[in-house]
Amino acid sequence: QLVESGGGLVQAGGSLRLSCAASGRTFSRYAMGWFRQAPGKEREFVAAVTWSGYSTFYGDPVKGRFTIFRDNAKNTVYLQMNSLNPEDTAVYYCAADPNLNKVVATSATYWGQGTQVTVSS
Repeated sequence: QLVESGGGLVQAGGSLRLSCAASGRTFSRYAMGWFRQAPGKEREFVAAVTWSGYSTFYGDPVKGRFTIFRDNAKNTVYLQMNSLNPEDTAVYYCAADPNLNKVVATSATYWGQGTQVTVSS
């Protein structure tokens, strides 16, 4: 089970940190990622991290602003979001899969329920 938290309402230019806590199994050997879906739009890849945490990948809209990192001891992955703008408004989901390619391709096996992020202008 994956449970996201940390969403909320923030003004443009602000920051938020999302957390995704895993339970029920150990995800330390899983690649994990963050995705988002805005109303009327398809789910979009945001970021992914390998099981070791050494390699990270980002979607173009968030490069240089968002950072994904993980703490395997806590079975948790984080998404630090800086310089937020209204286009970042969406429901954010975390996902996990043993295969990094499936995470990046938005076809991971395990998904959380999502947390709402709203950025006001």
